[in-house]
Amino acid sequence: MKKKLKITRHVSRFSRHASRVTGSLLILVLMLTTFCSSPESTVVPTRAGGGEANPQLLTHAASLKNWQDIRFGMFVHWGPVSLKGTEIGWSRGWQVPIPEYDSLYLKFNPVNFNADEWLGIAREAGMKYFVITTKHHDGFSLWPSKYTDYDIENTPFRRDVLMEMKKACEKQGILFGTYHSILDWKHPHYTTRYRDPRPVEDSDMSIYKEFLFNQVKELVEDYQTNILWFDGQWEKSWTHQDGMELYKYIRDMRDDILINNRVDKGIKSMAGMPDTLSKYAGDFGTPEQQIGGFTREFPWESCITVGTQWAWKPGDTLKSADEIIRILIKTVGGNGNLLLNVGPMPDGRIEPRQVDLLKEVGSWMQVNGEAVYGTRGGPFLPNDHLASTHKDNHIYLMVMNPKLKEIRLPVPTGVKAHRVTLLGGKTVSYDNRQGEILLRIPDELPDTSAYVMKIRINRDPGAIEPVSL
Repeated sequence: MKKKLKITRHVSRFSRHASRVTGSLLILVLMLTTFCSSPESTVVPTRAGGGEANPQLLTHAASLKNWQDIRFGMFVHWGPVSLKGTEIGWSRGWQVPIPEYDSLYLKFNPVNFNADEWLGIAREAGMKYFVITTKHHDGFSLWPSKYTDYDIENTPFRRDVLMEMKKACEKQGILFGTYHSILDWKHPHYTTRYRDPRPVEDSDMSIYKEFLFNQVKELVEDYQTNILWFDGQWEKSWTHQDGMELYKYIRDMRDDILINNRVDKGIKSMAGMPDTLSKYAGDFGTPEQQIGGFTREFPWESCITVGTQWAWKPGDTLKSADEIIRILIKTVGGNGNLLLNVGPMPDGRIEPRQVDLLKEVGSWMQVNGEAVYGTRGGPFLPNDHLASTHKDNHIYLMVMNPKLKEIRLPVPTGVKAHRVTLLGGKTVSYDNRQGEILLRIPDELPDTSAYVMKIRINRDPGAIEPVSL
């Protein structure tokens, strides 16, 4: 066993969801409010970065742009808890007695784990980045850390699965990122307990912070993570000052890393947005198990799981491929990213049912990924019928209602369509009228969850003020 080392050392709130469109299933009319007369490039994004203690430390612009361009990622919650099939972290002391939970790692032996297979599944699904739970609230470290014995090196498996994942990401051309819990209900010096009768009087948060910072340093320096996805910031043990300090500590090590807003205390609800960007640290918002509302001011990412549980659950109820595709469409239409979670089994494989779902999503992405990658949301806001993205002088209208026969798009005076096509298919008939573009939907449509129309217009779509529905 290793010797433990002691080293000293958003936007305005998200709107709930866009209002639902009512009316004929045959004709969808989008009601125009106002349009911006100046180009999108004149819109100054609300500041984000290191918080009030570090006003000069702004989000790394190139990293943020790349992350927004790739739009779709795989989230993975995995660890010894998969042996029980209960929720990671939260089932400790609830569904699984603490002594039993804390001993699961001694039996964790995922002999069928293959990082190349995992990342191949992600790539086939159209996912461009990957975030793995290096340590959840239970305190287990999924890499051989110098600062704890409660890690992968002391399981029967022993292999450095985190390094294998990192290398597989590099081979597959996928951006590598790491989830890391700020809280640790097992660590003796973390000063908040969850369903754990141990006293906290002798705990010292300063000692725990050293441990936390040292482990984060390992992820940055030894594993070259590109995204640090924190969680667990809500407990009293962690302060606003701690969040800003950790954010700066990371950016001082490597400036181009992206850090989510859960590094700090600014989240007002699980919608995941801070109340004041200039006060709290973080680069992007993190609505959980829900789709964020449209905003150009602050980048965001919805994290949503394919089932009802984050970690693997035998026989869990899974979302359908159609549901996942619609979630993706509404997310990118709202100008957000989607981090879709899977929970691998205790033998190291991603469950075949989940793999099949991701393959179906990947088939849709092969045809329609142009409407996702490198785009920004709008100008027509997402609802249950459609969503839109844009890139260059093209609008991508993603239609989820196959019964529509024509669609009327309100546009400012002078805006005209020059060509409309179905992605992967035929041209679409249209008329330019005063204040609108009329699209006539072909009788024969792809047999898919949603089809996408690519509309080339004579104006930068980013200069159009998003239309409320």
